[in-house]
Amino acid sequence: MKTTKKSQAMAYRARQGKYSKPLSSQRLDRGLFVAVIFLVILGVLVLASVSAFFSQEKVGRTTYYLFHQLTHGLIPGIILAFIAFKLPLSFFKKWALWLVLINLLLMILVFIPGLGIVAGGAPRWLNLHFFSFQPSEFLKLTFILYLSAWLATRTKKKPVKNQKGINNTLLPFFIITVVIIFLLAKQSDVSTLVVIIFTALLMYFLANTPLWHIVFMITAIGGIIWTMIRLTPYRMERIRVFLGLIKDPMGLSYQIEQALITIGSGGIFGLGLGLSSQKFGFIPQTMSDSIFTIIAEEMGLIGSLGLIFLFLIFFWRGFKISKTSQDKFSRLFAIGISSWIIIQAFVNIGAMIGILPLTGIPLPFISYGGSHLVVELIGVGILLNISKRSKK
Repeated sequence: MKTTKKSQAMAYRARQGKYSKPLSSQRLDRGLFVAVIFLVILGVLVLASVSAFFSQEKVGRTTYYLFHQLTHGLIPGIILAFIAFKLPLSFFKKWALWLVLINLLLMILVFIPGLGIVAGGAPRWLNLHFFSFQPSEFLKLTFILYLSAWLATRTKKKPVKNQKGINNTLLPFFIITVVIIFLLAKQSDVSTLVVIIFTALLMYFLANTPLWHIVFMITAIGGIIWTMIRLTPYRMERIRVFLGLIKDPMGLSYQIEQALITIGSGGIFGLGLGLSSQKFGFIPQTMSDSIFTIIAEEMGLIGSLGLIFLFLIFFWRGFKISKTSQDKFSRLFAIGISSWIIIQAFVNIGAMIGILPLTGIPLPFISYGGSHLVVELIGVGILLNISKRSKK
């Protein structure tokens, strides 16, 4: 009788995200942890190399941007990642809806004069006076969290079908996705939109939903995004440059031309850390979107492949964590975070080497920017949290 009651209690805790495995036997995923450590260290080293010139120009000392990244990105990111690592998973599931609603509200506040900051012609930043941040970066994580909790309750082991499936899953998913598309489109942030949509569709597919749901969503959302591109001249110009329909090395195709020159000049082994010449104003957004080109120039093909290998390890360990998770919410949450990071890395690197159109999206853990680094480290903390409760 005691054994039966104990088994029932353990099963209940497992369903609630409070797993029965004693803390002494829980171990975080070392492969994921080590990969992230290397990525963060590489990011600090490369940023120290790239930012010195721009820091000297801006404030007269070489460490301004590096120090800002450490104090506004890395340090708060590590603290919040540790908190995310220690919190029970049931906390995230309980607050999923509220977190995404608050995030959507913050996305709306960027359009209010005095609160929103316009950068590059787009209102993407929120100014709270004592600090500023980019709400769309946090939306990547909060939307993944919400989808994980929502899909875990709306879908079961067998695919949902017929009208019930449409009303319970497809229609609500489509509506909230369109809302996010609208907000990101108003912020002219199509690159973030692509990352979020691809991640969301992958999670929806893995939640045992019918295949025709995915086909419908890809068709409908793809049509919406293509219409957005067609209606915006500069986005169409990027597509034409990517397809080779426009050749303008000193104008529209300047960035991709310089990116390819920078990557090619690194050769097999690179010029050496800190020895890039292209970072001195030859390529736009060197510290953020284009930082991979500097890695390729200074560390060569070997260093570039090493960076890609670290991202592949990250995804492999994240996939492993998802596969061994003890409930559907954790599985979807883990694969969502892993997919978000690898998709964003692929989009950034792919744009720099010319296999994708140019985008304005940071390279995870590497590019300059506090908002994206903080939210990525929080995602890592949650992944490690899930891993220590997974089946070994």
